[in-house]
Amino acid sequence: MSSALRGADIVARSLERLGHRTVFTLSGNHIMSIFDAAIEAKLELIHTRHEAAAVHMADAYGRLTGEPGIAMVTGGPGHANAVGALFTALAAESPMVLLSGHAATWELGRGGFQEIRQAEMAAPVAKASWTAKSAATLGEELGEALRIAKSGRPGPVHLSLPSDLLDETVEANAIRWPDAGKVAKPQQIALTDGAADAVLAAMAGAKRPVILAGPHLSSRKGRDLLKRLEQATGAPAAVIESPRGANDATLGAFSDVVKASDLIVLLGKALDFTIKWATGPAFADDVKVISIDPDAELVARAAREKGANLAFGCVADTIPAGEALLARAAASSRRIDLAWLREARTMMDGRPEAWAQLKGKTAGRLHAAEVFRALRPIVERDPETLLICDGGEFAQWGQSLLPVNKRLINSVAGSIGASLPFAIAGRVLDKKAPVIAVLGDGTFGFHMSEFESAVRHRTPFVAIVGNDACWNAESQIQKRDYGADRMHGCELLPARYDQVVAALGGHGELVERIEDLVPAVERALASGKPACVNVQIESIAAPIIRKAS
Repeated sequence: MSSALRGADIVARSLERLGHRTVFTLSGNHIMSIFDAAIEAKLELIHTRHEAAAVHMADAYGRLTGEPGIAMVTGGPGHANAVGALFTALAAESPMVLLSGHAATWELGRGGFQEIRQAEMAAPVAKASWTAKSAATLGEELGEALRIAKSGRPGPVHLSLPSDLLDETVEANAIRWPDAGKVAKPQQIALTDGAADAVLAAMAGAKRPVILAGPHLSSRKGRDLLKRLEQATGAPAAVIESPRGANDATLGAFSDVVKASDLIVLLGKALDFTIKWATGPAFADDVKVISIDPDAELVARAAREKGANLAFGCVADTIPAGEALLARAAASSRRIDLAWLREARTMMDGRPEAWAQLKGKTAGRLHAAEVFRALRPIVERDPETLLICDGGEFAQWGQSLLPVNKRLINSVAGSIGASLPFAIAGRVLDKKAPVIAVLGDGTFGFHMSEFESAVRHRTPFVAIVGNDACWNAESQIQKRDYGADRMHGCELLPARYDQVVAALGGHGELVERIEDLVPAVERALASGKPACVNVQIESIAAPIIRKAS
């Protein structure tokens, strides 16, 4: 028996060797050999209805596990469909690898079938992007893609796989398999004791220090690290994972906290639009900044932007840097005053008392606040519940009112539509805990066909759709900036999305009265099917919380 293997077998067995048995994919000509090879490698293929959905699923997998999710699509238009979704993963700092089929190497430059410059197309939205050159090195290159996705600031990596390399046969002694050790534990840049002491000294010298973390720390592990840092330093900490920055409804009156701060510690957080580049009027004019980042260019950006107000900057990986700060703080005899932390936490965790009375003013339509007040006991019933908040105004109310241990949002990119693929990936990872997605009706339209994928793969979840027959985020902008008499182009039909889901084999519920909401959600959870609860809501703006509100 020959010991030679096809390139496709090398790819599939490399994934198996590295522990990546789940692949989110959509079939196509260029990758059919890998589908064949997946049988012997015992890979689980989660087959989607759109290539972008496969990327979103791999993105969710990466965020929830910390290990790269794997998306695989065909070349040409399949790859083009997938690339847009990489932007969401890049902004979320989510480790994942996109494997794209590709025209054969001998076709390139000759007008080959679906030939496009795939690596160049993906490069702006990936940490790294290239096309494999040799069948013998396919496994090694896959391992390198996985290593890059996990190292430094995590993010998506793209690797194109020419179809002739996948079909080529390679003798066993010529195959270059991936180095599992390098993939599992990429080298990290540590924060030195001297640097940690300098940061802690600056924080101790400040009256109102604040820690701003990048999306990489939005995981349960990351949030636990930030809680420990709060107690060790007396500085309130927040993950900036939304394009709304300090105005993210999750963070309460955090905009008032940062306005009062005299020192901002950027822990793996880029100095960018989400924090207004730490300038007025959102921040004090003389606020000092510390930048700790795995990317030297982002430390350099902070130096360019802040000049003399950059108190300290250094290159270090985010989680090791946080742990180093904790270790040096524990070794110090410095007394920590927690008064500022308590004051800031009161602003961040509190919600306006008036919210408890908010309800719809239109018959048959609910206020978002009453929807999420009713949902809170259901979401909190199981500490392992995965909550997914996707889209604009409706989901922002959910982010503000539903505290959970596990949550995914659409990311700093501000993109919408990923929640249904996210929910499927969440269910693939955890077969028991509830998975609940909240999204608007505009958002629902992006990937409603993935309900068929969910039914087919038996991955039940509940999608709660706020239906106001409107692109509400955009209509709110028009109303605010141009006036109510110039609102147009944002209308949708009050469609029966619950019936769409039922027609695809799922469970559907329509809710027009608040007393019907909880029973409808309970039936959806009990159905054991992918479910849609179509809630008729009023068009209202997302919440913005201030101390005086």
